[in-house]
Amino acid sequence: MSTGASAAGDRARGQGIGAGRRAGADPTPDGRRSEDLRPDTTDVGDSSRQRVVEREKASFGGVKIGSAFFGWLTAIGTTVLLSALATALGAVLVANTDAGSADAAAVSVTGTIVLLVILFVAYYCGGYVAGRMARFNGMKQGIAVWVWALLIAVVAAIAAAIAGDQFNILVQLNGFPQIPALGGNAAASAVIAAVIAAAVALLGAVLGGLGGMRFHRRVDKAGLGD
Repeated sequence: MSTGASAAGDRARGQGIGAGRRAGADPTPDGRRSEDLRPDTTDVGDSSRQRVVEREKASFGGVKIGSAFFGWLTAIGTTVLLSALATALGAVLVANTDAGSADAAAVSVTGTIVLLVILFVAYYCGGYVAGRMARFNGMKQGIAVWVWALLIAVVAAIAAAIAGDQFNILVQLNGFPQIPALGGNAAASAVIAAVIAAAVALLGAVLGGLGGMRFHRRVDKAGLGD
């Protein structure tokens, strides 16, 4: 009878130990509970997403010449459309305004601001297209769009110098509108106007490229987790 009681006690103690282990209360040899040894998975999702994006960037990052070219096409098309719209609106305003009351300086400043806004918006759109197509390195894609614009402008100017202005496609399409001259020195003001226009176009292209790239980061965050 004492043997049966002893066996029942052993079974009870075994069940208690098993329950304690399942609950994570059984300490390890160094005194820590087993539940303390579980890995922290709080940042696993974020680090995993970052590793995936980094691997993709390493394989497919860098400047994409084709994406930048299509971005430049977008910028030129947007410039032509917005310039035509601004010209039409300007013609309507001039037709409804007394010619004697118009201030030449105010008209020139207004025209300059409108043209700079057109360049900024157009090259923002071009940079955005390049950034969306390339997915990575949005700033570089925007700069590449701007470089395409410079290269094609130089080629068009050389063609016009050799064969005549009728071969300057950018002038014919108004693809890079000319800012009115600033000041009395025509040569110096033309250079300043060209530098300002190029700087505004570059800023718009870079910001657009960054915006196009951020879209893919939001997609990665939604697909791969926070």
